[in-house]
Amino acid sequence: MRRALVVLAVMAGLATALAQGRRFGFGEPVQPNAPYDGTFTFVRLRYGPPVEYVSQRIPWSHDYPTGERHFMKILNEITYLGAHVDQSNILGLDDPELFKYPVAYMAEPGFWTLTEGEAASFRAYLEKGGFVIFDDFAEDRGGWAAFAAQMGQVIPGGRWVALDGTHPIFHVFFEIPAPLDFLPPYDRGYRPVFYGMFEDNDPNRRLMAIANYNNDISEYWEYSNTGFAPITETNEAYKLGVNYVIYGLTH
Repeated sequence: MRRALVVLAVMAGLATALAQGRRFGFGEPVQPNAPYDGTFTFVRLRYGPPVEYVSQRIPWSHDYPTGERHFMKILNEITYLGAHVDQSNILGLDDPELFKYPVAYMAEPGFWTLTEGEAASFRAYLEKGGFVIFDDFAEDRGGWAAFAAQMGQVIPGGRWVALDGTHPIFHVFFEIPAPLDFLPPYDRGYRPVFYGMFEDNDPNRRLMAIANYNNDISEYWEYSNTGFAPITETNEAYKLGVNYVIYGLTH
């Protein structure tokens, strides 16, 4: 209860502390990556060639940089991670720097494509302990089949398992006993599902990846200072994100 109240209190202050709003169209510059210093850093995965500017037309960049900045603010307020708040990283799937960061995030994975080299490098990242959060995709935005086909190149034979509220990821920091009751910010005609992929396809082993299908928790992060959604829904999106990070750092 205390943690939930702290999140609500921090959320109330975001309107003045981190009022950035959403940016549309081309022109948002990609900011320099934070130099590695051991500090927890939000890593956004890029697919396709590097770009100097991002927009809503570049799927992997959706909610950048406001979503991660708001999320890192919350993470710092309720944990002792001491994460970078004003800087985040964008890394390619085959970037050697990725191996320095235990948790990574990808937006709109229904539109990603991979080269053989990217698939091999990303496979090594996951097998060596990396944890990835796939977010912001649905039946009408890339779809599951396209995403799963690409992931099949990364982990051949890997199987996705629908997760329910009994999995430890929903209890590692915040208690989230009914994650399937979480409402997506839009596309509410679709049923949200949390899929997980485990080491050696064994649900008793480490969860390597989680996919928020028919959902978009980062949308809540980005708009959390605007009144876009009830604070109770935004609060749940932050709790999911915090649990994901803590799980990735401890498993």
